[in-house]
Amino acid sequence: MTTDDLTEPRIRHDERLPWAGLLALFFAGFLSILNETLPAGLLPDIARALDVTEAVAGQTVTVYALATAVSAIPLSVALRRWNRRTVLVTALAAFVVANLVIAVTDDFAVVLAARTVAGVGAGLIWTNLAAYAARLVPPSKQGRAMSIANAGTPVALSLGLPLGTLLGTTTSWHSTFAVTGLAGVATIVWVLIALPGLPGVVATRPPRGERARRDVLRGTPGVFTILAVMSGFFLAHNVLYTYIAPVVDEAGIASQVEWVLLTFGVAAFASILVTGVWIDRRHRHLTVAGVLLLATAFLVLGFATVAPVLVYLAAALWGLGFGGGATWFLTAGFRAAGSDSIAAVMVTLVNLMIGVGALVGGALIGNFGVGSLSWVSLAVVVPAAVATVVARRHAFPR
Repeated sequence: MTTDDLTEPRIRHDERLPWAGLLALFFAGFLSILNETLPAGLLPDIARALDVTEAVAGQTVTVYALATAVSAIPLSVALRRWNRRTVLVTALAAFVVANLVIAVTDDFAVVLAARTVAGVGAGLIWTNLAAYAARLVPPSKQGRAMSIANAGTPVALSLGLPLGTLLGTTTSWHSTFAVTGLAGVATIVWVLIALPGLPGVVATRPPRGERARRDVLRGTPGVFTILAVMSGFFLAHNVLYTYIAPVVDEAGIASQVEWVLLTFGVAAFASILVTGVWIDRRHRHLTVAGVLLLATAFLVLGFATVAPVLVYLAAALWGLGFGGGATWFLTAGFRAAGSDSIAAVMVTLVNLMIGVGALVGGALIGNFGVGSLSWVSLAVVVPAAVATVVARRHAFPR
């Protein structure tokens, strides 16, 4: 046991959740995901202002995701002894600086550099978010605490992006980044007030060196299956979600993109609520149901050109299947590995899937058309669904 362990603040052991702290984590995650996807809704304006094509402007999303993926593991190792609140505030500060720089420049190289810095900050946020939430509560409340902290992801994807796009189109894309930067400042203040300063290293078992730490991830039963299923889940999602506008256009309802996104968002929020209530008692059931719902949504979307109403049905099923996903997989990973050290690996994989999903989706559209996206996503998620159902002993136990 380390000195840090001896000084760890006492967590709450009563029936009440530390809502102020958990909501601070929620907004930290919300801002990081919102910032990652924000350029997608503003690409035409950004491309014109920076004098580049929309395809080139789209690399502002790519560099963010890659910076998150590449930096998550090495930075989590390098800063593992830092106070967790200090790490979170540092990450948010990088996010704030990057967004405020973007808000005042029209230099594409500067924008890419700032996006890279913001991506690194996002990596630090996501490697700490779930673990921070879990340490604020007793074991019986950890699943619910993590579901609240992680809810920022689906909320940002479903509601944050349309709102950010609306702000950018009614004012300017510079204003959107300025507002998100200022929101980051407010979140820093909230974090400093609401969250305790937890020590960096938590020894849940006697230290055995870095080799032993790697063996936990490689040799623990169920961990590889969890990572594989999670990767398939997020890859399938991002192949389609990145290009949701052309998918809706293909169905003949191009003017209704925001309503399709709203349908997805409402369903995702319902999934978050259900996950928060049942995660500690029905973890396996939620995970299996979620992956199966995702597969069903992609199947329905494959027939969207037959009847546009199927787009809305697919969006509702998609949101229900996706909303609690981050919590299901993080909870499974923590329990299987017996340590929060797996968080950095999971964050890296998810962000790689965001980047790969965008690349695969773009290649599919160019070679086979928009209609191929839902079928390829279905082909990716079906093996993940089968593995989830079968892995009832270690990865997703009863």
